[in-house]
Amino acid sequence: MDEPILTMEEREAINSGRWFNSLSPSLRHDILRCAYVKRFKDGDLIVARGDPASEWTGVAKGAVRVSSTSLSGKQITLTYVEPGVWFGDVAMFDGDQRTHDAYAHGPTTLMCVARTDFQKILATHVELYEALMRLQARRIRTLFGLVEDLNTLPLRARLAKQLLHLVRSYGVPCLNDGNETRIGLQLAQEELAQLLGASRQRVNQELKSMEREDTIRIEQGGLVVRNRAALMRIAESET
Repeated sequence: MDEPILTMEEREAINSGRWFNSLSPSLRHDILRCAYVKRFKDGDLIVARGDPASEWTGVAKGAVRVSSTSLSGKQITLTYVEPGVWFGDVAMFDGDQRTHDAYAHGPTTLMCVARTDFQKILATHVELYEALMRLQARRIRTLFGLVEDLNTLPLRARLAKQLLHLVRSYGVPCLNDGNETRIGLQLAQEELAQLLGASRQRVNQELKSMEREDTIRIEQGGLVVRNRAALMRIAESET
């Protein structure tokens, strides 16, 4: 369902995104001027693998779950795109098909720019080329870091790093204790395990170990980080 206007919170999420906020005011204005809003319910398919590259997208609310399907037909979650982050620009450049499926994770709002408008903005603002190169460079650095972690760090450290990332992206202070932070993105342990390339059983064991150490608390609706400093020590020392 398309809605013409972002809420104040959604607009703030777009405007405060680290990459988007680095653009010049005139470029940001031109992007927002031709963008349109799409809203999705939890679980809705946003784009499918093999779809043509028709639009460039920024997340204004919720999350986008990027996944692929194994040969056995099982869906594998690769990453979650958080508010303030733009995606789909690679396909916009090379004109190739979408490489993965994307689903709404929770109620999700997207800002979309049609490919024809994207190309017009590129023609008007040379700045966007350099900005997109910086964005790709950051993604490549992140990707190499993930590959390195997968090959060098034990699961406990990789889990701690993932939880710290989720706290930065989706952390919500707990009302009853300001020192505790609830991870607002609700992930099943199977989904968390897929992000880490591990089994649900092993991830469950590590989570329970962290809970016994009072580093986190496992609740029905998700995870609460009780001691962020302890998580950082695990992420940095478990090599």
